[in-house]
Amino acid sequence: MIEMNELIEGFSDLFGKQKMQPWEIINKISSILDNKISSLSDEYNIDNGIAIHKTAVIESNVILKPPVIIGPKCFIGANAYVRGGVWLTDHVTIGTGCEIKSSAIFPNSAIAHFNFIGDSIIGRDINFEAGSITANHYNERKDKSIFVSYNGQIIEAKTQKFGAIVGDHSKIGANAVLSPGTILSKGTIVKRLELIEQVV
Repeated sequence: MIEMNELIEGFSDLFGKQKMQPWEIINKISSILDNKISSLSDEYNIDNGIAIHKTAVIESNVILKPPVIIGPKCFIGANAYVRGGVWLTDHVTIGTGCEIKSSAIFPNSAIAHFNFIGDSIIGRDINFEAGSITANHYNERKDKSIFVSYNGQIIEAKTQKFGAIVGDHSKIGANAVLSPGTILSKGTIVKRLELIEQVV
């Protein structure tokens, strides 16, 4: 079992002490968010499965497809696309033209602009520079199974859609790509234009 609290501080405070692997959590994130939305305070404006904290700022032409939770002091830049079950916890910045799909992003993280974050869990104080992405599907392979590398073990995710887990305080350089199933420990630096592929 991947110990998410070792990668992301306070993970269980938000998701509880899950007995699921992270990709299983992502596969169920829509139902998790539906349950969470029903218990949110009146500090959120809630409409048809979309919960937006009253201190959040959302610019023009942003598309939100439920369920979505946008927490305190979050910012979403113009023309972003947020879909498939997304939780922006607090003080999260999503830049212009980003797509965020079926993901959770923890406090004080910034997804710069023109990024794709898919089926991923992004820790605290993360910075994705422009154009960097978490790939969530092996388009180029006949066998599209996803495996992850964790503590010297190779684990089959038993899903064809899973992006990355990015540990707290990591930095992802411009136009870098995290291949499906990437797990980054705390404080990882990914160089610009770098490809991370942990299981070939």
